[in-house]
Amino acid sequence: MNAVRTWAYRLIFYAGSVPIVGTAPISALFGRRAAINHALAWFTWHRWCTRWIVGIRVRVEGAWPSYPVLYAGKHQAMFETIEVARMLGGPAIVLKQELTRIPLWGYATRKYGHISVDREASAKMLRRMMAESAELKGEGRSILIFPEGTRVPPGEQPPLRAGFAGLYKVLKLPVIPVAVDSGLVWPRHGSKRPGVITIRFGDEVPPGLPREEAERRVHAAMNALETSRSRV
Repeated sequence: MNAVRTWAYRLIFYAGSVPIVGTAPISALFGRRAAINHALAWFTWHRWCTRWIVGIRVRVEGAWPSYPVLYAGKHQAMFETIEVARMLGGPAIVLKQELTRIPLWGYATRKYGHISVDREASAKMLRRMMAESAELKGEGRSILIFPEGTRVPPGEQPPLRAGFAGLYKVLKLPVIPVAVDSGLVWPRHGSKRPGVITIRFGDEVPPGLPREEAERRVHAAMNALETSRSRV
């Protein structure tokens, strides 16, 4: 049954995404707000499909502020990259550089507001990240980053990539760590399963801390659900 749900989700979600994504560059012509609203429509479509086709419900713990912050999220599945952005009303997102090079889609992401990052974490990339993030901060946008850099299975706690420390230092914004346990029902390989995904917004980490302390506090809060599961 889970395999049937998974294939139904893929068919319906991606079929419905074609017209939404395909018309994103048109909305982008009308400016940032139009691009964000268009993206939110796609985020909402994704939420509908995961809820009513796969059977995934979301439990939210904690709260997030109304002022701009840097969100640092745990990354176990594609689910949270879309769902957290929907919940937050369309923050600027740190994306892999190859995604921003897709014809037309790349243009739409630039209009939406993104920060591109490459896997090599080169000095040139870090400088570009800093410039793009400073511009978005000037617009009053919050920024969402998944600082582990890639999806990891439940239980794994890799160190944060260098880009997080750079953004933290340059932006001088508070950080809200975001923990998830999506990998329990949304594995990287195999069928998705119905169930509850917890999204936990941690306590605010203030700007201006030494790098080691900031990374330690954010890393611990991002992995809070991993820790709580290990105690069960």
